[in-house]
Amino acid sequence: MTGNIGIQLAQSPSAALGDCDVVLQDVSHFYGRNQVLRDVSLSICKGEFFGILGPSGSGKTTTLRTIGGFIIPTSGDIYIQGELMGRRPPYRRNTSMVFQHLALFPHMTVFDNLAYGLKLRHVPSGEIQRKISGVLDVVHLLGLEKRHPKQLSGGQQQRVALARALILEPAVVLFDEPLGSLDLKLRREMEIEVKNIQRRLGKTFVYVTHDQQEALIMCDRIAIMCDGRVVQIGTAEEIYERPASRFVADFIGDTNLLDGQVVAKDGVTATVECGGLQMRAMDGEWFQVGDLVAVSIRPERIVVGPGAVGCGQAFAAQILETIYTGAIRRCLLQLPNGARLKVDADAKVASELHSGDEVGVGWAAQDAYVLSR
Repeated sequence: MTGNIGIQLAQSPSAALGDCDVVLQDVSHFYGRNQVLRDVSLSICKGEFFGILGPSGSGKTTTLRTIGGFIIPTSGDIYIQGELMGRRPPYRRNTSMVFQHLALFPHMTVFDNLAYGLKLRHVPSGEIQRKISGVLDVVHLLGLEKRHPKQLSGGQQQRVALARALILEPAVVLFDEPLGSLDLKLRREMEIEVKNIQRRLGKTFVYVTHDQQEALIMCDRIAIMCDGRVVQIGTAEEIYERPASRFVADFIGDTNLLDGQVVAKDGVTATVECGGLQMRAMDGEWFQVGDLVAVSIRPERIVVGPGAVGCGQAFAAQILETIYTGAIRRCLLQLPNGARLKVDADAKVASELHSGDEVGVGWAAQDAYVLSR
């Protein structure tokens, strides 16, 4: 029934950079004297699920609203499907928005909420009925047309908001943290649901969130923002495994950051001295001997106990605390130089570890990265 709303099921999305639904070129914006966007440039491919992720105040929502036309940037250009938007208002852009607080009309039924925009466009009543049936089939809400929002669960309300955005058949659907009000279990379920809908329809979704796991689960590529700038763009794996800066490493997931100085180079690895301990790490040929840097190691990449001997580098450590979290245990360790490490160990292995124990810890050089301080 998806054809009733004029949406085709997805073909393989083009990865060609020239085949983009959204392009931002050097977009900046001021609120008075406060600059909230600083030369933001990015390209979003057709059919891509693109995330914009960052802490509060990083400029992610402002970026989204400039795409939708709710904010006209102070400078820079925005293109949607190759057309320069200029000062074009939201209703004249081929986009639709799913708002953070959904903005459903509480006094209207599901049917009337979905029909509202179509009636403004003078769509014939028979066509309205067909489109609503089609979009409700897509979001799995057939049979709920006569209910009001207060009669729906939180997840069902989210689906209505998504259906309202899809029914106008936009090229690009914009999301402003729409799952933030849901409890964790329902949020995780809706993440998969929204991702599956996007894959079926092949629509371009632009999704703003401050939830790192949400972005990693849902998005094909992610732009990380900090202080109004885009600091890294890549797939979830690229950003998590190869962060471009200390900020990204610390913001995405969890990591250990050990400050030190580069003392030797060997191809794509560097030897860094951290408080008297020397450790090798990947550096991508960015750094030189003498540079002050930080070494990033994810907690799950550190081996604790007898297995540490087999790692490329191993150190003695003392267990300060173990914290039970289910399948894994978080171990807090201290190295001889006083630096502290967070280690995520298998619960069975960690059950043998106790506060005060002396243990070995180690990791492979390819699991550690040199970053600027």
